[in-house]
Amino acid sequence: MAEESTAGTERAERGSASSRGGAGRAEGAGSDSALQTERGHTTIAETVVTKVAGVAAREVRGVYELGGGVARALGGVTQRVGVGDERSQGVSVEVGEREAAVDLTVVVEYGESIPRVSQAVRENVIKRIEGITGLSVTEVNVSVNDLYFPGDEAPEQTRVQ
Repeated sequence: MAEESTAGTERAERGSASSRGGAGRAEGAGSDSALQTERGHTTIAETVVTKVAGVAAREVRGVYELGGGVARALGGVTQRVGVGDERSQGVSVEVGEREAAVDLTVVVEYGESIPRVSQAVRENVIKRIEGITGLSVTEVNVSVNDLYFPGDEAPEQTRVQ
């Protein structure tokens, strides 16, 4: 638990340094960054990064879906009424001026290697976010909270008809 709060504090410090134009991986790009030029400044909304991360994670073989049990249940309800967006379910991001940090909650298909799936998710999310947004990704934390077994989604049969 102490590690989680320390990691969150470190990420928040990086995010606040990043929003002030402070040090970070993207700092090496200097003022010639694609997001900050002499002709203007581009900002990327957290919603955009969230959607990119969600789609990128789902592209990886072995990822069944994103989100915790409660988030998946609420997400299913909100999507049915047209309010929710499944691309952001199970994804949390922090976005600065030049950097982004991502937390993902995933359900992995049974039989897949969790370390392999986690690494593939991490690599694909970084590649997609950096390629699409121009932001430097400082970290991608993957939390596996469930395994999917084929047949889990089958509706229960009723005994009375």
